Amino acid sequence: MSDAPGLILSATAEVGSDVTFGAGVVVHDGVVIGDNCTIGDGAVLGKAPKLARRSTASREPLDALVLEQDVIVGTYAIVFAGARVGAGSIVGDQAFVRERATIGSESVVGRASGVDNDVQIGDRVRIQSQAYVTAYSVIEDDVFFGPCAMTTNDDTMARHPKGMRLRGATLRRACRIGGGAVLVPGVEVGEEAFVAAGAVVTADVPARKVVIGVPARVVRDVPDEDLLERWS
Repeated sequence: MSDAPGLILSATAEVGSDVTFGAGVVVHDGVVIGDNCTIGDGAVLGKAPKLARRSTASREPLDALVLEQDVIVGTYAIVFAGARVGAGSIVGDQAFVRERATIGSESVVGRASGVDNDVQIGDRVRIQSQAYVTAYSVIEDDVFFGPCAMTTNDDTMARHPKGMRLRGATLRRACRIGGGAVLVPGVEVGEEAFVAAGAVVTADVPARKVVIGVPARVVRDVPDEDLLERWS
C-alpha cells in the first residue's frame, strides 16, 4: 500500500487487509475499505458533495463511505461520502456514485455511468456503460440496465415548487432495460419485464410484459424460457 505512487490516504480512513491502490488515489476522511479491495489509478473515495443552492438533495451530515470486501473501483472513478458499495461489486472506470447511494453485492456500475444521490441498487445488478440512474430511483436485484439508458426524476425540468419531492424510477426484480431507453419520472417497471432499446417509457410497465416504441407500448408477454430462473 505504501508503495502506491501519489497515494493520499487520510489518517482517519480504515483500510482492510490485502487492499491494492493504484497511482494517484485520494481517500478522504472516515472512508472504510474492506479486505481485498482494488482501487484503480486516480480514483477518489469519500468526496464530499458540493450542492447547488436549489439542489433537492439533503444537506444532513453524511456517514462514511463504506466499501465492503472484494470491491473494485475503477480508474478515475469517484465514490462520494455517505455511499455504500456491497461485497464483490464493481464501480467501473470514470463512473461516479453519489452520496447516500447504496449498491448491493456482486453488482456492476459500468464505465462512465452515473448513480445519483439517494439511489438504492440491489444485488447482481448490471448497469452498463454510460448509463444514468437519477436520484431517488430504486433498482431491485438482478436488473439489467442497458448502455446509455437513463432514468429521470423531474417532470417540470427544474420549474417545480420549492420543496416538491422528485420521483425517480422503480425497477423491479430481474427486469431488463435496453440500451438508450428513457424512463420518465416516477414510472415503475415490473418484475421480469422487458423494455426494448430506444423505448421511451411514459407509463408503468406490468410484470412480464415486453414494451417497445415511443411512447412504449405493450406488445407481448415475456416467455417462460426467458425468465431469470432459466438462466441462473
